[in-house]
Amino acid sequence: MSAPTKQRQATGIFSPTRAELPQRTLRTDTWWLPTFWTNLGFAAFVIYATIRAFLGSNYWVPRYHYLTPFYSPCVSDGCVPGSSHFWPQFLPDVWWLPFAAITLPFLLAFRLTCYYYRKAYYRSVWQSPPACAVAEPHSRYTGETRIPLIVQNSHRYFFYTALLISIINTYDAITAFHSDDTASGFGFGLGNIILVVNVILLWVYTLSCHSCRHVTGGRLKHFSKHRVRYWMWTQVSKLNTRHMLYAWITLGTLMVTDFYIMLVSSGTVYDLRFIG
Repeated sequence: MSAPTKQRQATGIFSPTRAELPQRTLRTDTWWLPTFWTNLGFAAFVIYATIRAFLGSNYWVPRYHYLTPFYSPCVSDGCVPGSSHFWPQFLPDVWWLPFAAITLPFLLAFRLTCYYYRKAYYRSVWQSPPACAVAEPHSRYTGETRIPLIVQNSHRYFFYTALLISIINTYDAITAFHSDDTASGFGFGLGNIILVVNVILLWVYTLSCHSCRHVTGGRLKHFSKHRVRYWMWTQVSKLNTRHMLYAWITLGTLMVTDFYIMLVSSGTVYDLRFIG
């Protein structure tokens, strides 16, 4: 038996523990299409977010106090005046360090360890498996019991950091209602609508998390003795059924929010104002 043949028989569908089928799958439908769209969606967000996070410009509109979520909180020495609010600017202004470097890693970790995102990139990127009744190209499966995938179990801790960051984003959305163009200091425009919608959806995505469901109702033996927690658990459970939908929607709203603020900050478009 030749070396390539031995190697082929040692992995994937040709491993000794697999059924001896020459085909990877007997499915005749376009089973690869969901995987393709998932990879495309992930790639679009990763490319856009990476460019914007390291660009270091057009992230703050001082006239209307609009701050993009990709730069919140802005704690770098390079932050323009006013964009950091009360946050100390203690990070050095170097090209390889995002202005919001204290929050972006935690947000990335929260999303990467999210139960839905695990399913999505396990199938699309890691191909484990790519679809139902389609063999994966790996001869062994250890799940999340060994390094590096065992780190996925830290998701419950990143959930708490996501809560804190959601509070920060809420603060930014509220602050954006301040306008320098009115005597009362109150202003309202299209940017405010975009910021508020984005932060609401971020809260929905965060609270629909499986970890949040466990926090509210986990380890309760008698729901009747914990009526408040039981009610919270039922509400989170309702949100949890659409966690996948919220995961994708919030990727979109983050990009839309950032893109709109970038356009207004650069002077490409003018914010549609209703008050102020």
